[in-house]
Amino acid sequence: MKFTAAQIAGILEGEVVGNPNAEVFKLSKIEEGTEGSLTFLANPKYVNYIYSTNATITIVNSTFEPESELKTTLIKVEDAYQSFSKLLEYYNQVKLMKSGIEQPSVISENVTYGENLYLGSFCYIGKNVVIGKNVKIYPNSFIGDNVTIGDDCIFFAGVRIYSESVIGKNCVIHSGTIIGSDGFGFAPQEDGTYNKVPQIGNVILEDNVEVGSCTTIDRATLGSTIIRKGVKLDNQIQIAHNVEIGENTVIAAQTGVAGSTKIGKSCMIGGQVGIAGHLTIGNNVRVQAQSGIGRNIPDGETLQGSPSFNYSDWNKSYVHFRNLPKIVAEIEELKKNKPNS
Repeated sequence: MKFTAAQIAGILEGEVVGNPNAEVFKLSKIEEGTEGSLTFLANPKYVNYIYSTNATITIVNSTFEPESELKTTLIKVEDAYQSFSKLLEYYNQVKLMKSGIEQPSVISENVTYGENLYLGSFCYIGKNVVIGKNVKIYPNSFIGDNVTIGDDCIFFAGVRIYSESVIGKNCVIHSGTIIGSDGFGFAPQEDGTYNKVPQIGNVILEDNVEVGSCTTIDRATLGSTIIRKGVKLDNQIQIAHNVEIGENTVIAAQTGVAGSTKIGKSCMIGGQVGIAGHLTIGNNVRVQAQSGIGRNIPDGETLQGSPSFNYSDWNKSYVHFRNLPKIVAEIEELKKNKPNS
């Protein structure tokens, strides 16, 4: 799809300096701009590139005044970075603007859905499913029985939503993610075998949740596994049964949260963190990558290490960890030279 400078300026409430009919159909970095591309200049460190870029249109701050001739058409706005982000969001909405039910697909009995549904080919919708307005479900996705999906959700290709799950409004779930599979519940027997404990709860995602690719969120044994409003989960995360994650918490890739742990609001958890089960983690907690959490954490803590401890203490201790062989050698030398008493 193509956009002119005049159209883009209209979207961004900006001013065109140059050719209002200049057309773009792709995006680029300013230093890599080519004919037909749109870029932006926000960081003063990159200002020299605006004189050499081959990008057709460049978004700049309204205060920018060129010191020599430009090949690119300018769109002047109040904040170039924010305007470019707004344009990316608009472009993404246009790109994802699909509707209709493709075939082959299966819609079971007693399914209800709102206007502007997009259902890609080879999708399966189970019995008694309720789907809101403007929902997009991309090909090869599975929605189990009795699932509820709120307005304006996007499920990318290959998403699996097991039965009884509840998905709020404006949620985005990326390819390969599974929501509502059985929690890891097995009872050891006297003969060394394990009997499966039935997992009869569900998963609830509240509004404005985004879940990355190939993440798994297990259904509760009883009750619900709950992901609160505004939570953002990266790719390849494991959330176990009966976990609760508080509002606006973000978790990076390859983190695992064991069963029945409660994580507070506005936490930031790095990649490859392991969190043991049945813990309570407070609000505004920061956990550095590859840390191991095995105890309850109060509000506001910043942690690192495995097992983790206070971030500043870890940094101080790490100096000694690195010098440990030298420190031991010095101690041994002192012991050798100690005078006999």
